[in-house]
Amino acid sequence: MEQIELIEPGMKYADDIWEFRQEILDCDAEREDQFAGCISLDVSMSAKEWIKKCELRKSEETCNEVGATVPSHMYLAVRKKDNKVIGIIDLRHHINHPILGTWGGHCGYSVRPSERGKGYAKEMLRLNILNAKALGIPKLLVTCNVKNKASEKTILANGGVYEKTIDVDGYKMKRYWIMVEN
Repeated sequence: MEQIELIEPGMKYADDIWEFRQEILDCDAEREDQFAGCISLDVSMSAKEWIKKCELRKSEETCNEVGATVPSHMYLAVRKKDNKVIGIIDLRHHINHPILGTWGGHCGYSVRPSERGKGYAKEMLRLNILNAKALGIPKLLVTCNVKNKASEKTILANGGVYEKTIDVDGYKMKRYWIMVEN
């Protein structure tokens, strides 16, 4: 796996963000969670609009303007070698919300279909745990569909401790906690 870094979305990556979006739409049309961790990328009309939404989501004062009830940071996973967006991951500042506290959790993530199976999700989550530490979040709730073995493997590789399986509208979701070293 090539080295990656997590950076906040910016216009420098607008074209690559939009290509990432299109690749998800083309390859994952049948997946209900196709834009996990990419909040509103699927319904945004442009990368510029999505980047603006990401900026507004970061603050408790402005997150409601874009339909969010909990502030969060969005990160692009950028491969250092070629400066390519290979994934997107978010980090919610807290999960004091009925959905997030039950099955949404602190973060979701998506890897560009052409880059899957290379260990990027594992590294994205590891780096996001460092972001959580910087924000003073003591532990992360990370969930996955019971059928999503790749995501489960990613969570376990980052120290996820299984709590329980819950039913969410007919879907079985596994809940895991990851302790953040503070």
